[in-house]
Amino acid sequence: MLKTALQLEIEGMRCNNCVRHVTEALKKVAGVEQVEVSLQEGRATVHGTAPVEKLIEAVREEGYTARVA
Repeated sequence: MLKTALQLEIEGMRCNNCVRHVTEALKKVAGVEQVEVSLQEGRATVHGTAPVEKLIEAVREEGYTARVA
C-alpha cells in the first residue's frame, strides 16, 4: 500500500488538551506512522497507510469533526 501524507480539517479543538486527544486517537489507527496536529490551523497531517475513513472515525469518537482538507 502506498504511504501518503493526508491533511484533515478538525473542528471543535479549543485547547492543547484537545490537540492531545486528537493526536492520540489518530496514532492508535493501524497504518499511522506520524501525526502532527495544529490547533491554530485546525488541521492534522497524518503520514502512513491508514484509510481515511478510519482516521475520520477515530477523531469523531473523541468528539470532534474531521474531513479531508
